[in-house]
Amino acid sequence: MDKQALQQLQQRLDAAVQSVPDGNIEFWFARDLQEPLGYARWENFLTTIQRAIVSCETTGCDPADHFRGVTKMIDIARRAGDR
Repeated sequence: MDKQALQQLQQRLDAAVQSVPDGNIEFWFARDLQEPLGYARWENFLTTIQRAIVSCETTGCDPADHFRGVTKMIDIARRAGDR
């Protein structure tokens, strides 16, 4: 991968970063990383995430420290009760 492509990927990942209110913890939602990392289908990316969790366990790390199951409320569902 050339330097320009790496810089563009870095910018996209930086744009997708989330943080807790005090700003001390940064994290990414998998769905926000899917497309920049080149996965067209969620199912394919989910397989990659599951492999990463297994690798984490294999190295003796607790996956719960690095991977969280998260559901994200979409705007249309939030406004459903506004009618």
